Amino acid sequence: MKQNLHPENYRLVVFRDMSNGTSFLTRSAANSRETIKWEDGNEYPLIKLEISNTSHPFFTGKNVLVDTAGRIDKFKKRYAKKD
Repeated sequence: MKQNLHPENYRLVVFRDMSNGTSFLTRSAANSRETIKWEDGNEYPLIKLEISNTSHPFFTGKNVLVDTAGRIDKFKKRYAKKD
């Protein structure tokens, strides 16, 4: 394996799915300015996600459109048929 390829600054980070509010704690090297108090009483950096495996239609089996920041409306408006 190549040396010095992977980051060395892994730490515990909370990821929160903003579409349904679920959170999970895992190790990551991602930077964050926000923190959150976790269930164990400790404070961890917070990374906000627009969609995760708990809300993505592929993993949930539900065919639900998640409109983030009006992207679906922008798409429909841009590619609507002109009369």
